[in-house]
Formats: sequence, structure tokens, C-alpha cells
Amino acid sequence: MRIRPAEPADLPGVLAIHTDAVANGVAIWTEVTPDLAEREAWLARHQEAGRVALVAIADGPDDALPEGTVLAYASYGPYATKEGYRHTVENSVYVHPEAQGRGLGKALLVELLDRATADGHHVMLALIEAENTASIALHTKLGFEQVGLLPEVGTKFGRWLDLAILRRPLA
Repeated sequence: MRIRPAEPADLPGVLAIHTDAVANGVAIWTEVTPDLAEREAWLARHQEAGRVALVAIADGPDDALPEGTVLAYASYGPYATKEGYRHTVENSVYVHPEAQGRGLGKALLVELLDRATADGHHVMLALIEAENTASIALHTKLGFEQVGLLPEVGTKFGRWLDLAILRRPLA
């Protein structure tokens, strides 16, 4: 597996992972199926703002999927649009269902933390559905601290969702 900045040719793989997360999980709080144009706009926004979107690509026999397959993707973006939040970013990390449990999320998140620090950001946040204990554990292992819980602020699949807020200083 190798990690590198996402390229337009990676977007069908990114879309497949994103679509699965929308259809089958509660990490992304929408039930609207994404399309390739939305993922193209996502990548363009990151590139125009000078922020990286990363992919983990299968490159050997130890990977869960064939060589060249997008195994996972990650990015960070602004937490909020008001200028006072300009040094705070929020991360997103998603792993292909067949590649989970292999350390890809950790590898991508470590790279995001390094890049956000190098880019001069002060704090990274993770906004995680509160029952996603695997993601919360991963973030905690990498120095994030849970600083809040917002009960029943979202809904998906006919149920209310709680939002855990995790924070990690970057400097």
C-alpha cells in the first residue's frame, strides 16, 4: 500500500468508498447517493485551497484488493467558514469495507496530521458518530481527546444520532 495525493483518476475508487459509507453506515449523515461530479468538485475544492486529499492505493500482494485499487481516502478541510476558525480543521477518513482493520485509517490520519501541522493549522477536530467506537479509538490513540458530545443532533435510517467531538492540538 502506498499513500499519495488523490488524482482525478482515483475518483471512481473514492466514489465507491464514499457511496458505500452513505448507503451502509452512519459516518456520513446523508442518505443522498453521491455521484462522480460531486467527488470531482470535492477534489477541486481541496486542490484550489492548497489542501491535500490523500488516497491509499493497493500496490502489492499483501493488500486486500487488486493492485491500483483505492483502498482508502482521507482529507482535512475547514471546520467552519467564519474567519475566526481559519486555523481549525476537521478530518475525514474512509476505508474500503474489504480493507478495514489493516491500519490504513491510522496511516492516512498520521499523514493528515503531519500535513495540517506543516500547513500551519493549530487544531484538528474529528466529528464522529458517537457509536463509532473504532474511529473514536483510532483518534484517541493518535492524541485526540473527546471534548464534547452532542446528543441527537443528526438523523439517518430513521434514528437519532449523537455526535462526539474530538480535538487534537497540532503545534
